[in-house]
Amino acid sequence: MRTVNVPLGNRSYDIKISPGLLGKLGAECARLKLGNRCAIITDTNVGREYAKPACNSLLRAGFEPSLVIVPAGETAKSLKSVQSCYDRLASHRLERKSFIVALGGGVVGDLAGFVAASYLRGIPFVQVPTTLLAHVDSSVGGKVGVNLKAGKNLVGAFYQPKLVLCDLDALATLPTREYRAGLAEVIKYGIIYDAALFARLERDMPKLLHRETKTLGEIIARCCEIKAEVVGQDETESGLRAILNFGHTIGHGLEAISSYGKYLHGEAISIGQIAAAKLSAELTGLPEKDVTRINNLFKCAGLPTTVTLNSAQRTKLFAAMKLDKKVSAGEVKFVLAAGIGKVVWGQNVPESLIHATIN
Repeated sequence: MRTVNVPLGNRSYDIKISPGLLGKLGAECARLKLGNRCAIITDTNVGREYAKPACNSLLRAGFEPSLVIVPAGETAKSLKSVQSCYDRLASHRLERKSFIVALGGGVVGDLAGFVAASYLRGIPFVQVPTTLLAHVDSSVGGKVGVNLKAGKNLVGAFYQPKLVLCDLDALATLPTREYRAGLAEVIKYGIIYDAALFARLERDMPKLLHRETKTLGEIIARCCEIKAEVVGQDETESGLRAILNFGHTIGHGLEAISSYGKYLHGEAISIGQIAAAKLSAELTGLPEKDVTRINNLFKCAGLPTTVTLNSAQRTKLFAAMKLDKKVSAGEVKFVLAAGIGKVVWGQNVPESLIHATIN
């Protein structure tokens, strides 16, 4: 088992990475000395596969779990779903020492975390991610929230889990498209923080695509280490943590204008990262050979690298980008790369250059 600690003082917690962790969920929660009552929040897809073993593990450890199932997909990240979860928690009589288990991908983790942050003004929660994207990104760092029609993650909080259990066995049943989408976040860590990781991804992408357990565990652990280092220095995104948004400004906009249906998150930020790399070549000196390496690695991972938008869609994209959380004084701020492994944040980009890049 690999363990990565997220260093946040008395709110520090561990990320555990290994096959077979779902069966140990109850024992791991018992070590946290939480209340007896708990709720598992999951979605229709993950629930069919993993809700029963999760419940059984909690029951064996003496807990009283209740199951809350939401629809699968990004549309579940809504205030309507939050209200439904509140009602279920109240009917199960969860108390302040009770806890929530977020069992699923990034959507479930964000939704369940926000419910935990706000129900009874905050109860503990545990992340049990079941997608690659959630293993390396959304389950770690305490960003929780839901979408509005106007944009992604516009309602939320910073609220840290008590524990993250990354069961590598869950990735074996992940659909190919979902798995490849998670690789977009993996590649991002190499671009923003670790040139050696990027080079390893270039070398070992075939092993990752075959989901080789040893390689996968090592890569996931390194991604979690990077995010833990960044979050440990800047929990609430007042500076350094902004680098984690590389490619997300355009990516979130694409998700919003397609009503969170056409693109998976990883697919949208794959396109966004290629656009950010091209902008970086123009504005922050990213060498063209590095733009080519970045583009080739996303292609090797089987991810989209371009988008075709008509005039109306382009107008909607820019409107969505201006509603992004990273907008300051009306200006859209970008994270751009100076080289693979080194980025700068808070960059103003001329709108005309964004148009040219998307073209």
